[in-house]
Formats: sequence, C-alpha cells, structure tokens
Amino acid sequence: MKSANPLQTQSSSSIHFRQVQNWEYILVEEIQVAPGQEHYENSNSHTICLSLNHAPSHLFQILGDRQHTSPCISGDICIVPAGHAFFWQWQRADHYLRIQIDSQCFEQVAQTTDLNPDRIELAPEFRVRQLQVKQISLMLLDELKTNGSAGKLYVDSLAQALIVQLLRHFSATNSQTTGSEGGLSDHQVLQIADYVHEHLSHEIRIPELAELTRMSHFHFSRLFKQAVGMPPHQYIIEQRIERAKQLLKQTQLPIMEIAVQCGFSSHSHLGKWFRRCTGLSPKAYRTRQRI
Repeated sequence: MKSANPLQTQSSSSIHFRQVQNWEYILVEEIQVAPGQEHYENSNSHTICLSLNHAPSHLFQILGDRQHTSPCISGDICIVPAGHAFFWQWQRADHYLRIQIDSQCFEQVAQTTDLNPDRIELAPEFRVRQLQVKQISLMLLDELKTNGSAGKLYVDSLAQALIVQLLRHFSATNSQTTGSEGGLSDHQVLQIADYVHEHLSHEIRIPELAELTRMSHFHFSRLFKQAVGMPPHQYIIEQRIERAKQLLKQTQLPIMEIAVQCGFSSHSHLGKWFRRCTGLSPKAYRTRQRI
C-alpha cells in the first residue's frame, strides 16, 4: 500500500508543537498551534481531525461550498474526504490529532468486510462525535507518543478498526451528523464548556449549568446530550480526566493533589474513573508517558 501523502497546507499560524509518525498507509500527527487559519487539500488520503483541546475553542470552517461556525471541544471530530479542499480558522490556541489514511486502504478494508462496497465514500463532516472513532484515534495517539512501540501489526489493526467505524457511521449514504442543530445554541455550548473548564477543581452541579442557559434541569440535560453527544455528567467526568492526564504528563504533582485540582474527592476516586476511562491507573499512565 502507498504511504499517506503529506497534506498540501497553507497555514498562517505558528506551530508550537508537532509530532508525526508515518506508518505504511497512515500518517498520525499531534499538533498544537497558536490562533490562526489553515487551508489544505489531500487528493489521496482521507483526513480525520480529533480535538484535544483542554479549553473550548471556536471554529469557522469551509468545506467545498459549505460553511460552518461552531464551538469546538475535546472529542469533536472533523472528517475531510480525499480530494476536498478545506479551510478552517480558530480564535484560540488549538490542540488536535490529525490522521490521514490512504483512500485505497478504505477500498481494501471494505472488500474484506460485510460492508456494502457502494458505501465506501466518506461524507464530509464539520463537527461530529463518535465514541469508537475517538477511542481508536487516542490509541493511535498513544502509539505516536511511544514511537510505535507495539509494532506495525498493532498499528495496522487499529487503522483497519478505525476505517470500519468511519465507514459504518460516516459513509456518504449513512452519515450520522451530531452537531448542535435542534439542541443548545453554539453560544450556549461554548458558555457551558468554558464554565466547566474554569470550575473543574470545584463541585459542578447540573442545575448550575442549567441555570446558565435559563432552562430546567431535565430540558437542559436533554438538549446538552443532543448537542454534545453525551450527558452533562459524563462530559464533566471526561473533562476532569483530560485535566488529570495533562497534569500527570506535565507536572510532578502528587496524585492526591492532582485529584483535588481536577475535582475528585480522593486519590481512589480519581483512580476509579481514570481506570474506567483509560484502562490504566494514574501512576501507570504517568510512567507510560515518560518511557
């Protein structure tokens, strides 16, 4: 199989950090950039971007003749099929994972599964959420950080699993866009995300968030899930875990102190949720990040 070709990129932002790993037919990049804009197109590879932002951002995007403006929070996914010109502009520092997979690989995987060959075309998506796509992408990020220590066979299996999930959920005939239409407004989503980010070290009650939008607890919870793809309490836990991962990687703080700063009541409370979300204890995660 051919290697995934680098993106044809025109960017007005300065890259603060960039880590790249190019396997046989998949290119994985972790990128952190200052506020700016970028235009790129790849004729041979499909591109998937997963937001890793710890704080919410705000994006303006153009894909073909479509335009989209929305908040962007950790876990949001953007899909750019091969051959589509894409432009985006972000107002805050951005941190994301970009994965390119050779389009020929999609065809080969589709032929070895029970997927309909007529559904191998990906649909462009501005902002969607899908748990399996996110989890597999984060596993590829782990391999990027360890320079592919698990080996080529493992990366190949992750790439194939990612392709299957993308084809199942985001093919041109079966797109499952889960933006904020019909749910909270973009302003409300960004307002809630900002509030959660700023208050992670404190107890956050769902009625407090509902009050920000002047909605009832029940109505807010339903619309939040519709807009973000998960219930408010799950979103809060996810953001606490993301903050804990950041502190475990970047500081020498005791795990108990990290637990407190992330809003957990104890070391064991953090450990319970951390293992549930990552499969590792906080100590094991910190050790793995420094190998």
